[in-house]
Amino acid sequence: MELKKAVIPAAGYGTRLYPLTLDKPKALIDIAGKPIIEHLINKIIELGSIDEIIIITNHKFYDNFKNWLNNNPQKIKIQIFDDGTTDNENRLGAIGDVIFGLDQAKINDHILWLSSDNIFNFNLKRMSDLFIEKNKDVIAAYDVKDINEAKKMGVLTADKNGKIIDFEEKPEEPKSTLCSPGYYIFTSDTIKLFNTYVKEGNPPDKPGDFIKWLYKKKDVYIYTYDRPDDKWFDIGTMETLALAEKELS
Repeated sequence: MELKKAVIPAAGYGTRLYPLTLDKPKALIDIAGKPIIEHLINKIIELGSIDEIIIITNHKFYDNFKNWLNNNPQKIKIQIFDDGTTDNENRLGAIGDVIFGLDQAKINDHILWLSSDNIFNFNLKRMSDLFIEKNKDVIAAYDVKDINEAKKMGVLTADKNGKIIDFEEKPEEPKSTLCSPGYYIFTSDTIKLFNTYVKEGNPPDKPGDFIKWLYKKKDVYIYTYDRPDDKWFDIGTMETLALAEKELS
């Protein structure tokens, strides 16, 4: 059960970071000497099994990504697709973009999905090993160790075997401090459910909504990153951007 394909949806408009992201996508903001997207790519390469990365962006930032790749060739095959959207009003949403990108690239294999608006320092192999062991969908969990922080995020609850039994977006009373940082490994069977999920009228924007739908239909496991040196940052504000720069430099 080898994991060979990775997907990075990067079609957001980064409005919370204006004016920094008026003419540059969030994924191309430099942190600790290189763009966020290169940090993610390096983590993918560390796995040793991925042979192709699909990046989905919007029409506004497509040229930014193409210019970046042309000027910074990577050690792995990368395809970049323009979803044709121009603003928040007509965006496809993260799930819609992944459906689009996989269709364009003609991929129906297992995938590693990394959200492009955050950054981390831990090794994805631990998560990949669990995926291979279980032969089931696995999503990363990050322990923020703070109930007030958990209130701002998607909160996971798992049983003693690590199987998800609850998922809540921004709960008023979190059941745990385990949050979803936006890293998933999905089986090829689950890939086929993306379209089912959307056709049922579910929101195509937040992958957390898909996880909430998915775990009620099949077993989904978590791998928890909670070691003292495991660091993850959601680049949603100038403050978290500055913190990530400080901690990862």
